[in-house]
Amino acid sequence: MLTIVVPERELYMSESNTFITVREHKLKLEHSLMSIYKWESKWHKSFINTTDKSVDETVHYIKCMTITQNVDALVYKCLTAENFRLINDYINDPMTATTFSDDHNQKKNRKIITAEVIYARMLMAGIPLECEKWHLNKLLTLLRVCESYQSPPKKMNRNEMISQRKALNAARRKKYNSKG
Repeated sequence: MLTIVVPERELYMSESNTFITVREHKLKLEHSLMSIYKWESKWHKSFINTTDKSVDETVHYIKCMTITQNVDALVYKCLTAENFRLINDYINDPMTATTFSDDHNQKKNRKIITAEVIYARMLMAGIPLECEKWHLNKLLTLLRVCESYQSPPKKMNRNEMISQRKALNAARRKKYNSKG
């Protein structure tokens, strides 16, 4: 969870030709599957695959992330550049020490990932729905770990099999002191 402080600010309301003071607010935010689900329900596109979000889409996602109750909509108009930087850093934080070695021979999957796809992957992996409130990167890492345990072992190519057999034969020759 991320807590940010939105500073007090004076806003001009053109409809009423007046100035309004919006007091300082503390917002608690959670980048989770539930937040993405809410965002996708409004915008009807994949949050993860959309790289060029408009200002309205970005602010709406911050609203979806907000777990603080009864926040005035004007507070979101008072977000500072520092607030946005903190939110982006939080969203991009992996939230885990788990790393994966990427197989360069494997093609990258360009499938569109939506909240429903992630929910389906959770259910297939037996991950409880309570995890929808986890930081999204932590949840995706858990899914990837579960899927790696469920996938069949990678088959060796011909050269890898030959070199493995050579190594085994050399070890046996050394162990039994033979010339093979």
